[in-house]
Amino acid sequence: MIFNKKNNRRDFIRSSFVLFGKGGLGLMASPIMPTSRKNDSVSYYQPNRVVDEVTAASVVQLAQMIREKEISSVALVNAVYRRMEEVNPAINAVVLTCKERALQEAEKADRMLAAGRTMGALHGVPMTIKDSLETAGVVSTGGTLGRKEFMPAEDATIVARLRAQGAILLGKTNTPEFTLSGTTANLVYGMTSNPYKEGYSPGGSSGGAGAIVAAGGSPFDIGSDFGGSIRGPAHFNGIAGIKPTTGLVPRTGHIVDYGGLFDAYQVLGPMARYVEDLKLILPIIMGPDQRDAAIHPVPWTDPDSIRIADLRYAWFVEHGSTKACSEETKKAINGAVAALEGAGIRLKEDAPVSQFQEAEQVRQDLFSADGRAWVNRLAEKFGTKQTHPLLRLADPSTAIPSREFTALVEKLDACRSKLLQWMQAYDILICPVHFDGAAPNPTVFERSASSPEAYGYMGIFNLTGWPAAVVRAGTSKDGLPIGVQIVGQPFQDHKVLAVAQYLEDELGGWQMPAM
Repeated sequence: MIFNKKNNRRDFIRSSFVLFGKGGLGLMASPIMPTSRKNDSVSYYQPNRVVDEVTAASVVQLAQMIREKEISSVALVNAVYRRMEEVNPAINAVVLTCKERALQEAEKADRMLAAGRTMGALHGVPMTIKDSLETAGVVSTGGTLGRKEFMPAEDATIVARLRAQGAILLGKTNTPEFTLSGTTANLVYGMTSNPYKEGYSPGGSSGGAGAIVAAGGSPFDIGSDFGGSIRGPAHFNGIAGIKPTTGLVPRTGHIVDYGGLFDAYQVLGPMARYVEDLKLILPIIMGPDQRDAAIHPVPWTDPDSIRIADLRYAWFVEHGSTKACSEETKKAINGAVAALEGAGIRLKEDAPVSQFQEAEQVRQDLFSADGRAWVNRLAEKFGTKQTHPLLRLADPSTAIPSREFTALVEKLDACRSKLLQWMQAYDILICPVHFDGAAPNPTVFERSASSPEAYGYMGIFNLTGWPAAVVRAGTSKDGLPIGVQIVGQPFQDHKVLAVAQYLEDELGGWQMPAM
């Protein structure tokens, strides 16, 4: 049974017991005593909102329902799988499932709870995981043919941390090859579509994650962001997502992991329907794993402790790009600004245009500075002989001499410093995520020439490493979601999430697609 408007939460609980018998609800009078956790800062959040539909509920609400024995993990896993089976044929977001194992783990979670024990803050809650992250005993392709049948022996660090807190893996979500595209398509599993409009893009590279979470077929997922791959799909699918500060979350076990020239660009972070879920999940996955050398032991501050009226704000739409935003995008950003002003907050319209222009030129030059040999090395590493047309392979003609290369790297750090100095005047920056809502998926994969003058709103914050979250703020002319981007100073992720929570509450946030 799947929730609908005619079924309230208690009806679902009663029907779950009938449907699943002893595997449904096991009501007990004994207190629930959580077992110790490695990250003691993780708390049991109280839901910010409560909804009747289980496939529309927050992770926080679902975890609470399980702890309070209002629903069993088995009943919940089955309900989410049924929703997944309803929507996935139309969007191709989930490319592989592990249902038998998931139900076994759900049964174990219910037995533990009956004995008065939990694994942690996510006890019995289902999740999906982007296919670029390794999952023990579950095929993990990264969207490339060289890993079509690759089955890891161990979980990626953050997957292991989520499972240690009681989360249950339902399956893997689609990604472009090596995550290196804004279109979610590959030669292993094909193309993913947006749940809000047939044939439209869910963005990339975490397009599968964004689409299935938005459609109610998974409570949350983990995305990776190399140039907007969490924020873009959050924007296009109308959900919440955060690219944490570079150096906060270990990349161990991701197909493009840690190290190298672009090490600072790659960040992993949570994607869910609600900001309260990001606040729960981020402190679980952050912190050193003693393998990714770039990760820092940063203490976590509860976003709920932040007074957003005490923060300093800038905002912009125009930022020096030759591309222009749609009127609907401008309206969404103006609405976010107005919502903050309604709380008595003063915002300054300000953008470091010259610094952006310089940094975007450096960022684009670096991607091809070695003739994109770094992309070919990925294909060779995983034994991939045939690649998707979206993947831009090596072009020796773009390689530059080593003396120019080292000068470019030095200029990159100089750009970071200039932008950081500008940002010292502000705690929070409000701006678009993209120029418009989702466009139709391509039918022909032609490589269009990119221009550093036509830069967007996401990649710059991979260069700086600053945290950036997205929540839904409007709707495009085609009826698809439009998000707002909330950016903060490095390691001030809690402030970003505090503002994101406020804007979600004021602007409405995620809406279930009609499918």
